[in-house]
Amino acid sequence: MTFANIEYFFLLLLLIPYILWYVLKNKKKEPTLLVSDTTAYRYAPKSYKNHLIHAPFILRLFTFVMVVIILARPQTSNSWKNTQVEGIDIMLAVDVSTSMLAEDLKPNRLEAAKQVASEFIAGRPNDNIGLTIFAAEAFTQCPMTTDHAVLLNLFHGIKTDMAQRGMIQDGTAVGMGIANAVSRLKDSKAKSKVIILLTDGTNNAGDISPLTAAEIAKSFGIRVYTIGVGTNGLAPYPMPVAGGVQYLNVPVEIDTKTLAAIAGKTDGEFYRATDNKKLEDVYKDIDKLEKTKLNVKQYSKRYEAYALFAWLAAAALLLEILLRMTILKKIP
Repeated sequence: MTFANIEYFFLLLLLIPYILWYVLKNKKKEPTLLVSDTTAYRYAPKSYKNHLIHAPFILRLFTFVMVVIILARPQTSNSWKNTQVEGIDIMLAVDVSTSMLAEDLKPNRLEAAKQVASEFIAGRPNDNIGLTIFAAEAFTQCPMTTDHAVLLNLFHGIKTDMAQRGMIQDGTAVGMGIANAVSRLKDSKAKSKVIILLTDGTNNAGDISPLTAAEIAKSFGIRVYTIGVGTNGLAPYPMPVAGGVQYLNVPVEIDTKTLAAIAGKTDGEFYRATDNKKLEDVYKDIDKLEKTKLNVKQYSKRYEAYALFAWLAAAALLLEILLRMTILKKIP
């Protein structure tokens, strides 16, 4: 809840002198009935009226506070509005094949990629960002959105053993990953459209070749930044065995030539990330991309919310009058 005329709350300061006046007044009040000896009344029970003697004063204070709140115009927000922010359209295409379980990056390639990409997303709050994941097949994990909380939640939901558990067919379909991301970007009106493709292998699956997918991306004005993730030489790969895990050193086979060709064809850049630090540097470099204006629709409606306070003020005022005219009525 917000208040349109918050300056009216300064009127509450008037309560301080009023309360002081009331306290001092009651201290100086003389008894209306004088008796020579009050011994006879020593054990007389107190009437409930004694407990209500200050009720009118409290009700009057409450009424005044409610009136001040009404004057401050309490409002609630609940409506749509269009705003413009600076941003670009980005699709992240991430390889989730079993080879991404290799632990040459810590804790493994996929988790390292998720961590760095999450920081990249958090650092670009105004960008329209989506997520494609691929192994031997590709699908959209999250369409492009400026609601990055939803995006990050879906991103963190990607498990390192999706292909290993059969949730997605294992393999590396780079062309399919690019094609899926292109399908999400092709109708975008943004000045800058970008795909950030991260993989650790060589294209060995899918119906679309990487270079054909790059041509399609180029035709729609989409730039593709390719990242080959994984150390040079051999990488430790966890192989499940009875009673635990055995690590095998497997060769790192990244088709750097094809990845560089994809980037070159679409006016993007090719990067090699052989450790966590270099992967961070890659995303920092991509973070320097140009920005363009985006229309964002936000819901925000204002309406007056003084009715409850008005009813409370009226009820308190009527109760005070009722008490003064009945139970607490004074004899003239």
